[in-house]
Amino acid sequence: MDLRLPRAGAWKAALRAPRRMFAAAAAVVVLAGAGTWTALASDEAPAVRRTDRTLAMGRSQGQEVRVDTSYFTAGDPGTKRPAVLVGHGFGGSKDDVREQAERLARDGYAVLTWSARGFGKSTGRIGLNDPKGEVADVSRLVDWLAKRPEVRLDKAGDPRVGVTGASYGGAVSLLAAGHDDRVDAIAPLMTYWNLADALFPKDVFKKQWAGMFLTAGGGCDTFEPRLCAMYERVAVAGKPDARARALLAERSPAAVGDRIEVPALIVQGQQDSLFPLDQADAAAKAIRANHAPVAVDWVAGGHDGGDRETDRVTGRVTRWFDRYLKDDKGADTGPAFRVTRTGGIDSTDGAATLRGASGDRYPGLAGAPREIPLTGRPQTFDNPAGAAPPAVSGLPGLGAAGGGSGGLSRLSSLGIGVSLDFPGQHAAFESKPLTEDLRITGAPSVRVRVKSDSADTVLFGKVYDVGPGGDQQVLPAQLVAPARIGGAVDGRTLDLRLPAVDHELKKGHRLRLVFAATDLGYASPVEPAAYTVALKSGLKVPTAPGVDTAAAPLPAWVWWLPLTGAAVAAALLLIGRRRVTAPAPDPALADVPLQITGLSKRYAKSTDRYAVRDLSFRVEKGQVLGLLGPNGAGKTTTLRMLMGLIRPDAGEIRVFGQAIRPGAPVLSRVGAFVEGAGFLPHLSGRENLELYWRATGRPAGDAHLDEALEIAGLGDALARAVRTYSQGMRQRLAIAQAMLGLPDLLILDEPTNGLDPPQIREMREVMIRYAAGGRTVIVSSHLLAEVEQSCTHLVVMDRGRLVQAGPVDEIVGAGDTLLVGLAADVSEPLVEKVASLPGVASAVRTEGGLLVRLDGGPAATGAALLPELVRLEVPVESLGPHRRLEDAFLTLIGGGAA
Repeated sequence: MDLRLPRAGAWKAALRAPRRMFAAAAAVVVLAGAGTWTALASDEAPAVRRTDRTLAMGRSQGQEVRVDTSYFTAGDPGTKRPAVLVGHGFGGSKDDVREQAERLARDGYAVLTWSARGFGKSTGRIGLNDPKGEVADVSRLVDWLAKRPEVRLDKAGDPRVGVTGASYGGAVSLLAAGHDDRVDAIAPLMTYWNLADALFPKDVFKKQWAGMFLTAGGGCDTFEPRLCAMYERVAVAGKPDARARALLAERSPAAVGDRIEVPALIVQGQQDSLFPLDQADAAAKAIRANHAPVAVDWVAGGHDGGDRETDRVTGRVTRWFDRYLKDDKGADTGPAFRVTRTGGIDSTDGAATLRGASGDRYPGLAGAPREIPLTGRPQTFDNPAGAAPPAVSGLPGLGAAGGGSGGLSRLSSLGIGVSLDFPGQHAAFESKPLTEDLRITGAPSVRVRVKSDSADTVLFGKVYDVGPGGDQQVLPAQLVAPARIGGAVDGRTLDLRLPAVDHELKKGHRLRLVFAATDLGYASPVEPAAYTVALKSGLKVPTAPGVDTAAAPLPAWVWWLPLTGAAVAAALLLIGRRRVTAPAPDPALADVPLQITGLSKRYAKSTDRYAVRDLSFRVEKGQVLGLLGPNGAGKTTTLRMLMGLIRPDAGEIRVFGQAIRPGAPVLSRVGAFVEGAGFLPHLSGRENLELYWRATGRPAGDAHLDEALEIAGLGDALARAVRTYSQGMRQRLAIAQAMLGLPDLLILDEPTNGLDPPQIREMREVMIRYAAGGRTVIVSSHLLAEVEQSCTHLVVMDRGRLVQAGPVDEIVGAGDTLLVGLAADVSEPLVEKVASLPGVASAVRTEGGLLVRLDGGPAATGAALLPELVRLEVPVESLGPHRRLEDAFLTLIGGGAA
């Protein structure tokens, strides 16, 4: 799994998960290769020149360390310019930051990128920014820059240089500033200040992220042995020890925080369970204490996904370097503090709208606190044996896996919750409805008394935004704060800090404080225990009254809509364009699940090839319809048009009398299952379905969960983790998910793929039970024998056309299909002669002999066919009607229309 921030614009690299770790003694940098120069042209900016070199860093742990670099410049080679080092994210390479380097080069910088040890083409073991390894390498790169004739020097051997990078590269920029006083400015993005605190917050092991680090890094063989041993020790114990914390802390920027005295632009992500906002807070405080200029920027995205605001951040970093490397005092470096806030949904594209809020000072995480009273008696709850099932606050890292601007954690800003707390495994305290809007900016805190019957006590605190009525709750940024609490056997009173967020609660909403015993992303004690939590204060909520949200700009349509409207009106008058409206509902078809009439769809860029052509058929309630046809028959295209995913070129699809269009309301009565449904392996079957339904935002009562589960027939397996399911159980769970809400029309695409015969039989029974309730099932499958047993009706397609439709019994038992048993094999020319006989529509060879379909004419009888076969010297051994669907299917498509 790639844990870098998804590639977008200039800031493409970020921390994945550590492979393993490395230590190396750095040596003098020497030129190892002759560099290869490449000119990168631009129509609007000077061409960028790039040279690739491999630089030797000396020996480490018995091997030569060689670092792969790229050097970028643009413009007049004789002009002296500042330099910038750009580091990449963990698991990446210098290639990930090439676009950023080119942009900086065009802006007048000499830019050097490199692949860190163990990544890309660079050798050496990964040391997680070991001061004697990766950090020393940066100093050697600065040495190399000092010898470049185009690089501006402050004095001999001291180039004017800045360092930036995201995540892993962000940390090395901080470390470089602390270890090498030649660094003049830094811009670390979405990174850590203390890696021990990031992976072991309050001595709780962040197992999900740590495991992803190890996997993304390539396994133990790629890391420094001490780091690998540390991970294995902590993973087995389920909690960190003092040696583990010390090892990570000594390789963290915090270890040299008192020596970082250069201007720092600190950019951190709000959607980030790996390096949350408190890491940036600690960095900002430490560097400001050294009397260096500091600006803090909270962007919308992070390691969990969301919008990283690539263009805006890139521009701000460039202006930061303009001010502190080029000495451009007119450069606008931005406010001391800026936070991006979500301002609802853009009606044009459905994306969240972002607005900036800024202040002339950084408020920290505890500014202007306001105490909100909470109600709730002391509550006792359980830590389950094996710490399973775990509560779900979010899905660490998975929101970013797909790239883009998505991310599950971002759903919270849109009023959608994906978190889950199990009854009996948490305590909850709640405020009264708010009498006015409340903006939380920072980390809430609360004083509690905790009592436990176990010496090892771990709690996970979180604050929900609960909507009116209490049915909908949202966990801001999907973040949770863990804490290992010692001395709780005799009872202990302590202050707990909760996750730092920027989130607005509307008037009428309530705050819900929850303490859970488990969480999916962390390791919890495996021994069963009982915890009791009592409130000793209200919830202290930080605010930032000096941080003002920018006014929303006037939408572009305010300016262009009137002109566009006038132009469109004129065009309509000139060409007499007819307005197209959706067809009116057909009352006569209100009870008909599906009617397709004259449906056609051409292949792209083709005028004569059709994916579907003039297709018509009808499906009634209670039917299980099998959609059959060879590859290329048009089945998938038909289903996509039925689901409103693509538009037909001609014809019409009506579901319960309503015409199908993309987004048609009647599609809410349609459920679909596509092969390969995914589930969270650590959750039970029931929990997966509940989580899925909650993500739809529809009322829980509309799910009809118990009815769908009864039809699926999973029984006691619903309480087990999905990772223990067989393939057949997973398939039935996926169909149960498609049946949530009990859609009147259920579409199943290859539901028996990968199942053994007993599992196929179970799947057949599921479909039959569902249709028995008066609903309709359409199944596309290539298992003809199974279709024959489970379907009541068939639609057979070939090359986009309908070949035959009707009840299975009629198609299988049609008297126009004969099986000619052969005493010996026959040649293809002889088969063609049989197919051309009077009364014969088609003839194809099959395992049992020769399948002959008659055309229904006067000569189309077995008695008339036999003498003709003898005349052609066909070695006939038997002749009789054919009854198997497989052979009937072959006969049908053998005579299908072109």
